[in-house]
Amino acid sequence: MIVQSVKMAWASVTGNKMRSFLTMLGIIIGVVALIVLVSIVNGATNRVTDAISSMGTNTLTVSISDDKGNPMSLSEMSDVVGIDNISEAAATATENFTLSYGDESDSASVTGTTGDYFDIDGLELASGRWIRQSDVDNHTNVIIINQDVALDILGVYNTEDAVGMTLSVDGNHYTVVGVLADDESVSTSMASYAAYIPYTSMMRISDSVFDVTSFVCAADSDDVLDAAESSLGKWLTARFDNDDEAYTITNMSEVADTMDSVVNTMAVMLGGIAAISLLVGGIGIMNIMLVSVTERTREIGIRKAIGASEGSIMLQFLIEALMVSLLGCLLGIAFSWIILQIINVVAGYSFAMNHPVVLIAAAFSMVIGLVFGLYPARKAARKRPIEALHYAG
Repeated sequence: MIVQSVKMAWASVTGNKMRSFLTMLGIIIGVVALIVLVSIVNGATNRVTDAISSMGTNTLTVSISDDKGNPMSLSEMSDVVGIDNISEAAATATENFTLSYGDESDSASVTGTTGDYFDIDGLELASGRWIRQSDVDNHTNVIIINQDVALDILGVYNTEDAVGMTLSVDGNHYTVVGVLADDESVSTSMASYAAYIPYTSMMRISDSVFDVTSFVCAADSDDVLDAAESSLGKWLTARFDNDDEAYTITNMSEVADTMDSVVNTMAVMLGGIAAISLLVGGIGIMNIMLVSVTERTREIGIRKAIGASEGSIMLQFLIEALMVSLLGCLLGIAFSWIILQIINVVAGYSFAMNHPVVLIAAAFSMVIGLVFGLYPARKAARKRPIEALHYAG
């Protein structure tokens, strides 16, 4: 009976293709909205969380807002490393400078720092070496660049060729000693120029960097991060006249947790918006199924007259509603995949279809088909044979 009901439902759906497609349209739009929006949000936030994770979840960032007339010196980084549960520390100062080589020049984000920074931030080299302590002590004009700078400004494709070249930073000559490995968490659709120089060199070429106002440090492990933050806070409070408002400590683990919370909230919000579209699609299915029941009143009367039960008629219309809903879902999934591929090609991103969301969309579409097909199916099953046979249409 089920096989026969499926065949009849398929014949009814394909018998009027345009009407069936328009009926599915609400489900298609709802599924596309759900899958595409959630996939984009997840993809975008994954890139951010990957960038945060690459810095390590055992990282603490300190910003000093009031030095109490006693500015922090670079030599005090060794005192920070001596704090309980702190393993590494590095001063940081970032400004935009013009990098130039020959006729090529562009603005870049230049960070002045010390050798520990690269390990703390999780950076990797493709060629060359890191900034050494001797570079910091001697104010050496050395620079580490990313691959966008090597390619677009220096004009070299092989990172090893960039090492040893001389690059101008606001008119000051710097020797390239290292090139960073390509960061896949950063979009390749837009060039991002970044460079790193010794902190003491930054102090010489910057008009605003005189002392340490920002630094990063790493805890011994993720397990002691909170203890490290507490120890660091006590040291800073004592350092700045017992004023715990003179500085701010940012816990990267808390940032990652906050990001996860934001992602989940946005996914639920967008899922709710898309669910409304699916509900509208379900109303469209109910409307067309009611029309279908009215159009096929004489058919229902004939089937009942020759012995068809209410259950078999109800099953046929339920299967038809479910088939329309699931076909709409399949088309929605197909369109979602196509849209995501177009976005990836045009925008240069790499958004992947979220498989759990696809399963949720399929399950919700099935529920929509059953719920909104139930009333028309019951109405069809309860028609009286005599009245149905005398229905003139």
